[in-house]
Order: sequence, then C-alpha cells, then structure tokens
Amino acid sequence: MGSVSSADADRAPASPATDAAAVLIHALISRGLRDVVLSPGSRSQALALVVAELEQRDAIDLHVRIDERVAGFTALGIARESRRPVAVICTSGTAVANLMPALLEAHHAGVPLLLLTADRPPELRGVGANQTTRQPGIFGQAVRYALDAPVPERREPDGDGEQSATFAAIADEAWDAAAGVGSGDPGPAHVNLPFREPLAGASPAWLTASAAVEWASPDDDTSGALYQGGGGIGGLGAADAEESTTLLPRGPRTVVVAGADAGADAEALSHAGGWPLVAEIVSGARFGRLMVHGYRELLSDPELGGAVERVVVFGRPTLSREVVALLSRDDVEVIAMHRGGERINLNGATACVWAVAVEPGETDRAWLGAWMTASQAQTVDLAPAAPDAEGLASTDPRVKRRALDAELEAVRRPLDRATLVDAVWRATWPHDRLVFGSSRLVRVADRMLPGKKVPVHANRGVAGIDGTIATASGVAIASQRSAGVGTTRVLLGDLALLHDVGALSVTPGEDELRLQVIVGNDGGGTIFDGLEVAAMADAAAMERVLYTPQRVDLAQLAAAYGWGYVRATTRGELDQALTAASPARVLIEVPLPR
Repeated sequence: MGSVSSADADRAPASPATDAAAVLIHALISRGLRDVVLSPGSRSQALALVVAELEQRDAIDLHVRIDERVAGFTALGIARESRRPVAVICTSGTAVANLMPALLEAHHAGVPLLLLTADRPPELRGVGANQTTRQPGIFGQAVRYALDAPVPERREPDGDGEQSATFAAIADEAWDAAAGVGSGDPGPAHVNLPFREPLAGASPAWLTASAAVEWASPDDDTSGALYQGGGGIGGLGAADAEESTTLLPRGPRTVVVAGADAGADAEALSHAGGWPLVAEIVSGARFGRLMVHGYRELLSDPELGGAVERVVVFGRPTLSREVVALLSRDDVEVIAMHRGGERINLNGATACVWAVAVEPGETDRAWLGAWMTASQAQTVDLAPAAPDAEGLASTDPRVKRRALDAELEAVRRPLDRATLVDAVWRATWPHDRLVFGSSRLVRVADRMLPGKKVPVHANRGVAGIDGTIATASGVAIASQRSAGVGTTRVLLGDLALLHDVGALSVTPGEDELRLQVIVGNDGGGTIFDGLEVAAMADAAAMERVLYTPQRVDLAQLAAAYGWGYVRATTRGELDQALTAASPARVLIEVPLPR
C-alpha cells in the first residue's frame, strides 16, 4: 500500500474495516507477531493492505501464497521453527476451509497459529450471498480460541476509541490462546472478522506516520510466553514450572521414549536417569550415548521390552507399532510430558506432567548395560567403504587397478531406500534443517539411521502427507532468518510431493530459500507393501486404489515452477547433488525400485 498522500487520503473512502484491521495487526505486533502468511481475496483486503504497508515499514515479514492450504502449512513451518505464533490471513468461503489440514496438524502437535479469516457480515449469512458459508465455529474443538468478532461500524482514525479498544483486546486474547500463555497448551486460535463495505480505505494517520509509533522489534520477546515445543514448558513461568515438577524415583526399570517434537529434553532426562533412550528419527533427540539402536527389535524382546516397568514419553510417538504396544500396556507406568497438543493416554492411565526430575541415587547398571549391549548388536553401518588409500597409492598396476575398480563400484552403486536416507542424514548438520514427509522413507530412516544431533521437523500430529513442502518452506524461512546459514532438506515420497505440488510456486519479491526437495520416486504408494492389506487384497485392486501409480515427469515439473533439478541414480551422484553449489531451490529425484 505504501504511504498515502494527503490528497489521496482525502479521496479514499472512509473504511471502519481498515481502522479495525490496523488496530488488530498493530496490537499483535506489539505482542511479538513477526510473520504473516496471506492468500489474496476481496473480503480480506483491509487486512491485506494493512500488512502490505507494515511490510514496507519492516514491522513484519509478509509471505504471500496463492493457495490457502499452502499458506496454512507455510505458517505451520515458520511457527514450528521459530516457536512463535504466526498469523494467516484469508478471504471468506472455501478459503477458510482450506486452512483445516494445517490447523488440525497444529492442534494435535501444539503449534501456535493465528487464523484471521475475513467474512461477510451476519445479515449476509445463510441467505444465499456469494462466497459465504457459516464460518463461526467452523473449526470446532480444534482451536484454542474462537471468536466471531463484531463488525466494525465506525471510523476511529486515531485508534483510541471503544471499537479500537475492542479489537486490541481481541488481539491479546487470541495471542495468549495461540501461545499457550497461562495454559501451557499452545495451538491454533481463530478470529473470524466480518466486514461491511467499503472493504478498504486510507490507512489511519497513526499507522502511516512512522514517527508516531515505536514498532516492537521482531526479535524482542514481548509475548509473555512463546511456544516451547520440545524445548521447554509453553506458557508456564519458571516458578510455576518448578512447583509442577514431578520427581521420578530410580527404582522402576525405565525407558525414555522420544516421539515427534520431543527435542533435547528427552536425551537430557535419559542421561540424568541412566535410562535407555528410544528416539524416533523425527524426535530431535536421536543422539547421545544412551540412544538405543534397533529399538523395535529390543522392545519385542521379552527380556528387555517385556521387562519395562516405566516409560517417560516426550513428544508424539507414531512411527512404530512396538512403541504403541508398549504405551498401551496396563502393567507399565506411563508418564507423558505435556508439550501442548493432544495428550497421550493409550493405556487409559497415563499420567500427564509438566516437568520431571530424577531423584538422587545410583544408576541401575544391570538394566542399562543389558540395553546398551543389545543396542550395539543392532547397529547398522550404511556408510560407503573408505577408499583403499594404500592400494590407490601402490606402484603395482594390478593392486592399483583393483583399488580403482572398488572405488568406482562404490561410487556407481545404485541407490536404494537405505542408502538414500543415509546420504541425506550424513549431508545434514546442526546448522541445517531436515523435514521428513509421512512416506515410506521416514520409516526406513527410523529403522536404520544412527544417532546425530540434527534439527528435525515432521508433521506427525496427524501424520498426513499433505503440506510437506509448504511446511519445509516455512522452516527454511524461519531458520535462514535466525541463523543465516544452512540448508533445509525435505525427504519425501513421490505421492507426498504431488499432493503439495502447489507449494513449489516461487513468490516474486521474497527472499530466496536454500531448500532441497529430495524425492524417492518409486511410482506410487509402496508404503502399503508393509501393511496387512498387501497380503490379502487383490493385486489389481491394490494397484488401483492403494498404490495409485503416477507417471509425472519431475524434471518438467521442476522446470515449470522454476526450480533446479537433479536426477541421482548412484550414491556418488546423490552425494554431489546434496553438497555441491546449486540453485537455491532444487528438486532432487532419486528413482527407486518398486
């Protein structure tokens, strides 16, 4: 929108919608709002033009996406990485419904989102008006806060009247609900904003006069509490956290389970208690000397998994039936750390706690030793063999030729799922980010990869394949801004890629992202090979309605969206694609056997 001259302002229509939108967004900025993701629309134009002006004044970072579903997941990714509520703005009608997939993920995973949805005024609802549906309450119980705001009825150009106070209060209430202030339960909050025409007008003077307001620094914590994910206790002060700490006695034979979004706290508790750590690949806790390799097999062992008496759970475990079976046992004490989102209670008696500490005492070395010995036997080394330096340096032509042949064979060896996940894991470091799609590859990675302290994200709240690329884009936005270095890699299957293909669209005028989308392309949904249905269903039916084969030319797809493209068929090609200087956004296709 930019600054408006006095002559233009005089000609612009008076718009209560604009005045109210300015107060609402400014109040959110004062609480710590930094990112707004917006999809275009007419009914939301007051909100859109206000945030466009604030972007020009460096008060917010604005991200524009054509598709509301992509917008929702982009906001989800930014909020996951930044641990701060992110606002999503859209117009009325089906635009609002398209936010539901990202909202459900945010609800179940405890990720803070602020949904600002424009709407028709009450008199146009239920009477056949265009682009109108019943938006109040549309998200049901999946939001922490839902309000059908009053229609702005009058101009308040100074931003200090009763109407302005109402919208400033709405901003505070919605922010607190999304951030989990006081509740410790971050998640989505929905403010439905009905507007009457004129839908936009001149910005109020206090907004356009930059000298008249001091913008909150985006790096300042003015929220009172930010989303803590696996890294802390969302919405609780230090004193509250101390009072709510549960002291764990050392007696019971214990394992620590880390699911999605668990974070480093899980490893810290494992270390403090001297307890084995079962860490999913998406947990962010898959590191440390007590991490268990091959945990599925060990949990199935009657002498190890069968002897567990207590489990302390961080995050949301979803990747193995063995962990689900353990958490469902009625003879095991299950203590789940609450981090927001849906609470775990698979056995009907799980205790949900805010914080834990370990009582002083000696580690049960027999229990820990048995697990570590068994874990060592389960270790899988997928690394390519080291070059035969001595053979390569030999003056004997036959010896040197054998060493060269062995080296070429290793470089040219075709890729499979195990070597694919290993290559991506080895190329990723603490300054990078790794996002897993809900594809077959994440389960292969969970079974086989060793420990490494890498920041990992995955939409495991409801474990859908939708929105994976958009989520990774949001993660890249937030991580590049905070760290300034590193690459975001997203590893997913071909169907997950095609489900979110709209997220490949590059928005002109926004920062370029260092983003690698690595696609294991086996031509369809082969994740069903590992399910019981594969043994009982008719082969033709499996192919038709479960595998859902596809024949998309990914090279042409990448070109259409302006992405770089690499096709890697060997480990050497893949390693080079992952680490070489390349276009900022690159699609890496890895053909895989069915």
